[in-house]
Amino acid sequence: MPAARCTYDYAVIRVVPRVEREEFVNAGVIVSCPEMRFLEARIELDEARLVALDPAIDLDAVRAHLAAIPAICAGGADAGAIGLMPQKERFRWLVAPRSTVVQTSPAHAGRCENPGALLEHLLATMVRPPKPAREPA
Repeated sequence: MPAARCTYDYAVIRVVPRVEREEFVNAGVIVSCPEMRFLEARIELDEARLVALDPAIDLDAVRAHLAAIPAICAGGADAGAIGLMPQKERFRWLVAPRSTVVQTSPAHAGRCENPGALLEHLLATMVRPPKPAREPA
């Protein structure tokens, strides 16, 4: 019997080095699946792509801001007051629109059987650079 499909929401995490230019690099993904008590974010920042957009970007500050996202997803006192909020509220807080260097895409919804596998798929398709096409032999 196939596994039960549950609803999920996800958002792509973006780094916008110069907000006024509206250029960004996708740096991670957040997936929320309350039915499975799943809220997780993974970060894979391509720093070379980011520096290409803004050579003066403060990478240490960006890394610190990005590191807070998985901590907030995990919850608990180590994530501060936000980490003590219920899972749905933490997701909503993370995906709220912002005009800062670290932003998220609008939230998207769907149904899945395995939110962990979905998170990996979204990282591969939305964050990691595409693999070059094979050259014909």
